Amino acid sequence: MGSFAKVADGRESWSANHSVPRHRHDQAYAAIVLAGSYEECGSRGRFRVSAGDVLLHEAFDAHLDRFQHSGAQILNLIVTGWTAGFALGHVRDPDAIARAAGRDLKEAGNLLRSQLMQAGSCASDWPDLLARDLLNDPDCRIDDWARRHHLAAETVSRGFGRMFGVTPAAFRLEARARRAFRMVSGSTVPLAAVAARTGFADQAHMCRAVRALTGAPPGAWRRSNPFKTERARAA
Repeated sequence: MGSFAKVADGRESWSANHSVPRHRHDQAYAAIVLAGSYEECGSRGRFRVSAGDVLLHEAFDAHLDRFQHSGAQILNLIVTGWTAGFALGHVRDPDAIARAAGRDLKEAGNLLRSQLMQAGSCASDWPDLLARDLLNDPDCRIDDWARRHHLAAETVSRGFGRMFGVTPAAFRLEARARRAFRMVSGSTVPLAAVAARTGFADQAHMCRAVRALTGAPPGAWRRSNPFKTERARAA
């Protein structure tokens, strides 16, 4: 089954042949690979990473992890106040960031930002292609997608679920909910307009999906930020 160890400065050590079921974090964070390698299948696709790679997770992203032959050592840093705009990056000296984290987490975060470069990732299998299309098109119909790629709908559902730990339909709904959450928390766009722009049938459907994703309805997220609330009242 493998084993796992965690230390106070955010470092984790995972042994070979260990799997972590799909789970969700409520804070944005960066996972910096210090040693080893693993595969992550999550809200923004599938990535195979090794030393120096950085997986950037937004708040309420979900993922599962598979640690194969070598296991991995990872440094997790909470990310606040900035976004990289991409899911996979690379740093030239991950050990320097780890040493900084042992002294001062703010220093480690600044060092991460100064080193971080976007890394390319390419879809290599049909589940990767489907994940990409579901993320890019909130109206992507899974049965139509399967037909275009000469696959049975049942094969698509089972194969995607094995890789990502969730059905294609659930993956699509979560992607819509994350888009809606970002728009709700980052703008004063009326909720009905947010629902329409993010592919929901109506505002009530969008509110249920955001609550299921984040634990609170859109209105609560708006009220939790006084600046946005005041702007909305003044508009």
